[in-house]
Amino acid sequence: MTTNPIYLALDLPRLDAAEALARKVKDHVGGLKLGLEFFCAHGHHGVHEIAKLGLPLFLDLKLHDIPNTVAGAMQAIHVLEPSIVTVHASGGRAMMEDAKAAAGEHCKVVAVTVLTSLDDGDLAATGVGGTPHDQAMRLADLAHSAGLDGIVCSGQEVSAVHHQWKDGFFVVPGLRPANGKLGDQKRTVTPREARDGGASVLVIGRPISRADDPAAAARAIEATL
Repeated sequence: MTTNPIYLALDLPRLDAAEALARKVKDHVGGLKLGLEFFCAHGHHGVHEIAKLGLPLFLDLKLHDIPNTVAGAMQAIHVLEPSIVTVHASGGRAMMEDAKAAAGEHCKVVAVTVLTSLDDGDLAATGVGGTPHDQAMRLADLAHSAGLDGIVCSGQEVSAVHHQWKDGFFVVPGLRPANGKLGDQKRTVTPREARDGGASVLVIGRPISRADDPAAAARAIEATL
């Protein structure tokens, strides 16, 4: 992994726009995150095109299905050589074990715990008791026992998880610089707070991608770390 923990979220529907943005910031970020929107629009071809920029790729696919199906999906993306792939921890231990077993040798498999767009009320509506923090801790323990490399959690949970899982690999999305707009995120911290809490990778999208000067925005965020 690169020493720069910032991964730019290239969640753009057009491949040419994603490539142009990635070229602008490639010297100021440590990797690129390609999510569902990008993957569904451009598939393997799009990933191959972005890979030409030479940065580590994080495929944020949040795989969640029966163990055999998830294992097959992991095998299908070997050719893309991702550095990081996500699965949903709520898929259960067997699913996570099979996902890790099917992953490429140099691919970190991390489990999504609680989406940063969810709060207590949202969890309760899905039948989950307790706070997002409680649920994130439960699912982190499950991911650890399943042999995964780490988890995805909000910056509000990363310090507690890091305390329990010293050598874990922690991806923190939903970050907003000081005084930044929250958008649809409900549980946010600053990039520096997440890093201090033990985050390995900081996923940042709109604060960079929608800035007037994306490269300058990326440099400014890195300077706070």
